[in-house]
Amino acid sequence: MSYICDLCPRQCNTDRSLRPGFCNESEKIMLARAALHFFEEPSISGTEGSGAVFFCGCNLKCVFCQNEKISRGLIGKKVSVEELADIFLNLESQGANNINLVTPSHYVYQIKDALIRAKEKGLSIPIVYNSSAYELPETLCLLEGLIDIYLPDFKYMDEELAVKYSNAPGYPEIAKKAIEEMVRQVGAPIFDERGMMKKGVIVRHLLLPAGVKNAKSVVSYLNETYHDSIYISLMNQYTPMDTPSLKKAGEKYPDLLRKVTKREYERLLDFVLSLNIENAYFQEGDTASESFIPDFDYTGL
Repeated sequence: MSYICDLCPRQCNTDRSLRPGFCNESEKIMLARAALHFFEEPSISGTEGSGAVFFCGCNLKCVFCQNEKISRGLIGKKVSVEELADIFLNLESQGANNINLVTPSHYVYQIKDALIRAKEKGLSIPIVYNSSAYELPETLCLLEGLIDIYLPDFKYMDEELAVKYSNAPGYPEIAKKAIEEMVRQVGAPIFDERGMMKKGVIVRHLLLPAGVKNAKSVVSYLNETYHDSIYISLMNQYTPMDTPSLKKAGEKYPDLLRKVTKREYERLLDFVLSLNIENAYFQEGDTASESFIPDFDYTGL
């Protein structure tokens, strides 16, 4: 059966039953890890951990990607839809606060089937859709009613940066429309008595070196558009990795070869405080470390 893929803004229209799409993946589900993860926002990880399922492949492929081995489809273990449903249930049995679908965009059809199967078998914890915000609203609509929490990373308001670092012209408008659809689906944040999010949207922004202006533009847009109907998570954990893509990009964009400075992050936080934004997560200390990147050793598969 053919699998002509038009799920993401790349619109590569590749028959993924015959060859990989832009995402570097076929129609077969490829995973790198499925385990409790403790480095998400407090209302996602909690103390028990988030049930993170790391999908291989990516439709964005940022040159600074911290997970290049899996985003470029260089590794991966094949699982069936039935096995994916069982993985979700196993994570719930381990005490996961939620099922955290990491970089899931190109597997929406398979994820939908697996979630339906798992819910029929009793899966009851919230489902988190963790993506780059490089999404089509019509694709997100396929998951309506199945996703409880959207966790997009709004990377660029500056289209020039989107082109330089992710070869993604049009990214700002695409991300805006995607987040609008996410908010429409799940509504304002809802938390349980432990402070764990049950419904809602948390929009992340990873501050890049020399990227304060871009970051302020992202924050301004989100605040003006959504106010307290979403949470904003501002990350300072950019880590320059020893990868072929970053080495090549660093020749043209040397700022990418360094960490974000303390002063850069402080400037962003001062700006957020000046806007009186209350629904925000900040990071403290030196979070730019490879220790925060999990081992993609097929744990849980």
